[in-house]
Amino acid sequence: MTATNPAPRFLSYQDAIGRLAWTDAVEALRQGHALPRAEIRDVFLGPPTGTMMSRSAHIPGLGYGAKTFTVMDGNAARGLPTVQGAMLVFDDATGALKAIVDSPLVTEIKTAADSLLGASLLARPDSRHLLVVGAGTVAASLVKAYTAVLPGIARVSVWSRRPEQAQALVAALDGIPAELAAVPDLQAAVGQADIVAAATMARAPVILGDWVRPGTHVDLIGAFKADMREADDALMARAALFVDSRATTLGHIGELTMPIASGAITADSVLGDLYDLVRPDARRRQSPDEITVYKNGGGAHLDLMTADYIARAMAG
Repeated sequence: MTATNPAPRFLSYQDAIGRLAWTDAVEALRQGHALPRAEIRDVFLGPPTGTMMSRSAHIPGLGYGAKTFTVMDGNAARGLPTVQGAMLVFDDATGALKAIVDSPLVTEIKTAADSLLGASLLARPDSRHLLVVGAGTVAASLVKAYTAVLPGIARVSVWSRRPEQAQALVAALDGIPAELAAVPDLQAAVGQADIVAAATMARAPVILGDWVRPGTHVDLIGAFKADMREADDALMARAALFVDSRATTLGHIGELTMPIASGAITADSVLGDLYDLVRPDARRRQSPDEITVYKNGGGAHLDLMTADYIARAMAG
C-alpha cells in the first residue's frame, strides 16, 4: 500500500491573524536561530514595475520553505494589493508539502517578530518610551508587537512625514496597553525615546546620530534596497551595530553599503547577527549608555521560521 500525504491547507491572513501571538512568534525565531545556519537563495524576475521574487531556505531540523510573490506597482490604481503571493513549507525529512501560507501574513508577522527579537536582546531592560517612525502597515504591527513583547513600554509616539497619517494610525489602534500619541517634531521625539523603530521608504537618512541620546536602541526596518537608508553615517559609526543576518544585509542594503562606501564603518563593524545574539555568551549591550543599532533585513530563513510557527499554531 502506498502512503499518501494529507493535502496541505491554505492558511489565509483572515483565518490566522487572530490566532497568533507576538510572544510565540518571537520565540519561534529565537528557537530557529539555535538550529544550524540556514542555506538561502533569492531569485528576482521581471521589470522594476512588475517583479516576481522567490526566496527559498533550508534549515536542517526545521525544513524547507519557498516564498514566491509579485510586486506590481500598478495594482493600487486597479484596486488590487501591490504584493501577492504564498509561502510553501516542506517537511525536512520527507519533503512533503506541509502548508501553504498567505505571503502578507508571513511577512507581517516575520518583520515585527524579527525586530522584537533584536530589541529583546539589545534594548535596555528599563526601556519605557517607544518611538515609531512611519505610519504604514508595518508601523501598526510594530506598535502591537512591541507593547505585547516588551510589557515595560508605557508610552508610544508615532511620527510621519504627513502628520495626518500618524494621527490616523494612533486613532485606529485599539487595545494598546500604553499611552499613544502622534508627535510633530521628529528630532525632539528621537531625543526622548528609549527605543526608536523606523519603518519608512526613505532613500536619505531620517534619523541623525546627533539626535540620539546615550542608551537608545535603534531598530531600522525600512531600507531593503541598495539605494535606501534611514540612519546617517554618524549614527552608524557611533553605535554598536548588529543585524538580523549578515547574509541578507552586508553587500545588499544601503543602510550598510553606503556607510561602508563612505568609510564611516567597515563590514567588521557589524558585531553580530541573530545566530550570534541568541547564544548565552553573545556580545550584546555593554552598558546602559551604549547606543545599539539593529538592522532588520529579513530573509527566507526568517520567513520559514515564521511560516512553520503559523502552521503549528493553526494546527493546534
